[in-house]
Amino acid sequence: MSVFTPSPRTAPPAGDATTEDAPSRLRRALALLRRHRVWPRTLTVLAFLLVAFALLTPNRLDKLTPGAFARVPIEGVLGVVVVLALRGRARRIAAGAGGAVLGALLVVKIVDMGFYQVLVRPWDPVLDWAFVDAGLEFFTGEYGGAGGVAVLVGAVLLAVVVIVVVALAAVRLAGVAARHDSGAARAAVVLWAVWTVGTVFSVHLVPGVPVASSTTTRLAYKRVLAVRKGLHDKEVFARQAAVDNFRATPGDRLLTGLRGKDVLVAFIESYGRDAVEDPEFSAQVGAVLDAGSERLRKAGIGARSAWLTSSTVGGGSWLAHATLLSGLWINNQQRYRNLVAGDRLTLNRAFHRAGWRTVGLMPAIIRAWPEGRFFGYDQVYDYRTLGYQGPRWAYATMPDQYVLSFFQRKEREARDTPVMAETALVSSHAPWAAIPRLVDWRQVGDGSVFKAQGGAGLDADWPPNDRIRAEYRKSIEYSLNTMISYAETYGDDDLVLVFLGDHQPAPLITGEDASRDVPITIVARDPKVLDQISTWGWQDGLKPAPRSPVWKMSDFRDRFLTAFGSQPTTTPSPAPR
Repeated sequence: MSVFTPSPRTAPPAGDATTEDAPSRLRRALALLRRHRVWPRTLTVLAFLLVAFALLTPNRLDKLTPGAFARVPIEGVLGVVVVLALRGRARRIAAGAGGAVLGALLVVKIVDMGFYQVLVRPWDPVLDWAFVDAGLEFFTGEYGGAGGVAVLVGAVLLAVVVIVVVALAAVRLAGVAARHDSGAARAAVVLWAVWTVGTVFSVHLVPGVPVASSTTTRLAYKRVLAVRKGLHDKEVFARQAAVDNFRATPGDRLLTGLRGKDVLVAFIESYGRDAVEDPEFSAQVGAVLDAGSERLRKAGIGARSAWLTSSTVGGGSWLAHATLLSGLWINNQQRYRNLVAGDRLTLNRAFHRAGWRTVGLMPAIIRAWPEGRFFGYDQVYDYRTLGYQGPRWAYATMPDQYVLSFFQRKEREARDTPVMAETALVSSHAPWAAIPRLVDWRQVGDGSVFKAQGGAGLDADWPPNDRIRAEYRKSIEYSLNTMISYAETYGDDDLVLVFLGDHQPAPLITGEDASRDVPITIVARDPKVLDQISTWGWQDGLKPAPRSPVWKMSDFRDRFLTAFGSQPTTTPSPAPR
C-alpha cells in the first residue's frame, strides 16, 4: 500500500501570496529592502534631511521659505570634522549630544515662531515660563481641566520626541561618515571652501539669503546671553523699583492741578503708530482724527497728542498697562509678577491718595483678577459686573460705547466724589471679525440695543487675509469715533480724558520691523488743564505729528504727576519685597 506524496509541481511554493499571511509578507518585504539596501539608505536620507532642516530652518515663519535652505551651515561642516576626528564610543556620544542640542534648538525655533507671530520677539528661556500658566488657563477654559493638561503634556512629549529623533539622526549620520571617511572628508573640505567664499564675497543664491550660514550658532549664543540676562533681571528690576520719587508724597501735594476733575485713562487695543501713519490706514484713520479734532474744537474742547513707546507689541496688553501706571518698564511676565507683589505707587494709587474714587472698567476680564488690589482700585467692574445684556463681538465681550456709557451712568452721574477710572477698550482687539456701530447714547441702556447689530461669538472666524488689514482699520475707526463722541456728548469742564494705544498690532497688520510707538492724547474742555502740559511740546488736536515727542511709556507717570502739581520726594524708597 503506497502513501500519496505531493510532487514538487503540486506542492504550493514557499511564500506564495495566496497562502502566506500578512506578517509573513511584511517580513519578506523588509528582508527584500534590507537585501537591496533600500531601507538603510532611506533612513540615512531622512536623517540627513532632518538634521539639515534643524540646522537651516529659521526661527520666524515669515523667513520659512524654500530659499532659506539654499545655504551651507558651518555647524554641519564642523560636525563632520568632529565625527571624523573621534572613534568608537566617543564618536557616538559626541554625535548624540550634538544632535540633542540641535534638536533642542529646533524646538526653540518652533516656539520662537509663535512668539514672533504674537509678541514680535523671540521666546525668552527664563522670563517667559510664566506664560505656561496663561496658556494652561486658556486651554483649560477651552477644553476643560483634563483637556488643558493633555495639551500641555502633549506639547512637552512632542518636544522630547523632536530632541530624541534629531539625536538619533545625528548618530546615524556619524556612523555613515565614519564608514565612508574619505568621501566625508572631501565633502567637508568642499563645503568649507563654499562657506568661506560665501562669507568673504557675501554670495547669495537667493536674494536676502547668504549662502554662508551660522544662524544656529548665533541663535544658541543669543539664548545663552538671554538666560544670563534673565537670571539677573529680577535683581535689576528690584533696583529700578526701589527708586520712586513720589512714594512718600502726601495726598494733599499730589495732583493739585486736577482737583475736582473726573479723569478717565483709556487704553485702545492695538491702536499703534501704524494706524495713523501707514498709507493703507492713514487716510481713513487720519480723517477720523482730523474731523474729531474739529468737532471737539467747535464744542469748546481742546486736545494735545504725542507718542509713547510701548513695552510690548502684538499682545501682552497688561504689560503696557502696568508700565504706564507704575512708571517702570514692564516688558515680561516676571517683572509684572514682581510688580504686583509689591507696593509701588501706581497712577491709580496716587489719585486714590489724593482723594479720588478709583475704579477699573475691564470688559475683557471674565474671572477673578487679584492684581486689581495692587493697582489701587476702590472697585473693579469686569465682564460679570458691568451688566451688559447684548451680544459678544468676537474677542470683545461688549462694545466700547457700552463701557463708556456705563462709566458715565454708574460713576460720573451717580456720585459727587471725583472719580479716576482706567479702562481697557477691546472692540479693536483681534481677530477684527465683528465691529459694532455707534448708537445714540441715550439708547445704550443695558446693551440690548446692540442685539439688532448681530455681534459674533468668541469662535468667530478671522477675516480673509485680503481683508484683515481693512477690518483692523475699521475697528480702530470705531474705537476712535466712540471716544470722540463720548467727549463731545459728555465733555464738561470737569472731565479729562487720556486715551492711548496699548501696543502696535501683530506683524500680520504692520509688517515686519514696525516701531513700538503708540499715540497718546489728552482731552479737556477746561483750558487750564492743557496749559499745564504746554511745555511738553505735544501736537494740538487728536492726531500726533510725525515729529511729535516720543517718550518711553514708563516715563509718563512721573511727567504726568509733575505737570499736574505733584511735588516729588527725593528719598529713594526701599526695594520691594
